[in-house]
Amino acid sequence: MTSVVAVDLGKTGCRAVLWHGPGSSPSVSSVAGAPGLAAPDGVTVARAAVRAAVGPLLREPGGVPPESVLVGAAGAASAPAAARALADVLLEDLPVRDAAVTSDAVTAHAGALGGRGGVVLAIGTGSVAVGIGADGTYARVDGWGPLLGDDGSGARIGTAGLRAALRAHDGRGPATSLLNAAAGLFGDPERLPARVGRDGNPARTAASFAPEVARAADAGDVVASAIVRDAAADLAETVLAAAGRITPDGGPLPLAVTGGLTGLGPALMVPLTDAISGAGSRVRLMSPLGDPLDGARLLALDRATPHARLVVRVRRTSPHPPPPTPATPPARA
Repeated sequence: MTSVVAVDLGKTGCRAVLWHGPGSSPSVSSVAGAPGLAAPDGVTVARAAVRAAVGPLLREPGGVPPESVLVGAAGAASAPAAARALADVLLEDLPVRDAAVTSDAVTAHAGALGGRGGVVLAIGTGSVAVGIGADGTYARVDGWGPLLGDDGSGARIGTAGLRAALRAHDGRGPATSLLNAAAGLFGDPERLPARVGRDGNPARTAASFAPEVARAADAGDVVASAIVRDAAADLAETVLAAAGRITPDGGPLPLAVTGGLTGLGPALMVPLTDAISGAGSRVRLMSPLGDPLDGARLLALDRATPHARLVVRVRRTSPHPPPPTPATPPARA
């Protein structure tokens, strides 16, 4: 029986699972996340987060020592040297023979599609599509952040809704229920810019307004409906661009849509599905099979998936160290 540690290291939270094989009840631990491997001190903060999440799992009585650890880390795709450095230090910290690091987008892809090739669209505050072909071809589309990209994301929908509210407030745009919705959530429209920027993360704050835009669209608000339809069209374009850059394995590519923005429901998902379906048979929408932790576990166990070349792996040549001592969780980003 092979025991592995799988870690989903995001910017908000870090989750770890110790898996002892089929039929076992996996133990899960959660701590604060890290700002991303490309950030200053990214490897140091990521290392502390992984230690804090994994340490309690390894100290559970009667557990089987894990053979390997695989971390899906935010920022790994744009910082391969940092990904390698994190894998190296995890071998120092953890009693495993193998340590591996890849992008959290790759583990999300593997989890959603069960390790097969296809496209995964992740939509939340930001938006990104990852395509991986059956032959390992890889494409990452968008995910450029709220200033330069993330088209169709929660931040974009929320920002468009707030802009429409202020245009209605000024008399420069059509009347919309979004004005009352914005006032209900943020207070006086005259102070809206300060409210959006006050916590240092305006994209996240703007994204919190996206559910209000979806509710207004469901209620028939013309302005809100247009915003959500435009977002759906942008997301479909992102999906199809990713599908066009990878090698299919015959027939339509599987497509799974993940992330918190799927919670907007039919207001977004119906026009998105229509836009994707109207593009012919390049992709086939399916429900996600699992989450990023499932993907990290799968990639830790199976090195024959199309994701293999996107994973940095290092192997121990010296004896195992003792289990790590408790680490102080890093401050939440």
